[in-house]
Amino acid sequence: MRRPLLLALTLPLAVGAVLPVWVQAQETPPSVSPAPAPSPQPPAPAPAEPGTPETLPAEAGAENASLELVRRGGDGQERRIRVVRTGTSDETGIFTICGPQEGEPDDAPSLLVFSETGPGGVQITIDKNLIRVPLALVTQRQSAEGEEGSDGRIEASAGTARFLENAPEGKTDRLSRCAVEATPRPAPNTVLVTQGRTELQGQQLVYDETDGIARIDGPITFTRPSDDGPLTGTGERIEVNVDEEQTVLVGNVVLNSAGGRVSKAARVEYDDQANTARLIGTPDQPAESIQGGDVLRAQELLYDLDRNEVVARAGEGGTITGEFQDGEEGNPSTSPTPPTTPPPGEAPPPVNPPPETPPSAP
Repeated sequence: MRRPLLLALTLPLAVGAVLPVWVQAQETPPSVSPAPAPSPQPPAPAPAEPGTPETLPAEAGAENASLELVRRGGDGQERRIRVVRTGTSDETGIFTICGPQEGEPDDAPSLLVFSETGPGGVQITIDKNLIRVPLALVTQRQSAEGEEGSDGRIEASAGTARFLENAPEGKTDRLSRCAVEATPRPAPNTVLVTQGRTELQGQQLVYDETDGIARIDGPITFTRPSDDGPLTGTGERIEVNVDEEQTVLVGNVVLNSAGGRVSKAARVEYDDQANTARLIGTPDQPAESIQGGDVLRAQELLYDLDRNEVVARAGEGGTITGEFQDGEEGNPSTSPTPPTTPPPGEAPPPVNPPPETPPSAP
């Protein structure tokens, strides 16, 4: 029985450069079982013949193995998600591609396994974020006619993968039929996200082409160094919107500065390069920033990460409220602000305006 195998693989030739290699309609002889590991210097590939399911380990002499998912957004732009196994040793991980098997449609997607327990791990680049994990399972659908590259799904976490001597009897899942075993073990602080100077940690990443959002489940921990001390924080998850090129911390987000400022919001749009975090609240739970006895609440707060300053913005129908110490401890004053945003060209109100001095009695 002849079974088609459609693969899309890129192997770097030098640091920072990759060369696409498209392998189509590969077939192997029935007597050949899946190779348990790559050989140090693999011989030239034999002519394709009908055969048993085949997995293709990374070439031993290659610097690494990599793949790009290509997403075509509604704006007509192409955005790429790159997955790279940084190691090359069989002792620290594997790379393999498992194509469509007997009885599956010819256009069924390919399943790729990246595992690496070495320091570099498996690296996934999404928008401005470099993500490191020990294990990534990538499902890539076949390219449409006339298109180069395609989108798919990524599941990444702690865990390991290995080649099996033989395909397990009675197993019908794709990896088992390819004689590969992958064991995800999601755990806190094992998905490492770097955006500029900011380091975040979570426990599992799932990206799916249906909405183009990569979700990293928490608990999320966060740190950003500065000359005055680190900015730290927590949240429930991270969402990276590939189409909008936006990274958002979601769910009970708390940011703590070394200067004592504590800021809270339901969502925080984070941009390390721009040195800003936009804290977005809800009608029931506005965004809030507290420093000492000064409290500022609004539907939206814009946090300057370098200067440790916050300005408030009120959405339509929203309000900005503040409680500011008037110089005597324990005697705060509350100052509601009209529910409008500043006119174009005007600066937003400062987070800690000086308290109004009551007029002297006549």
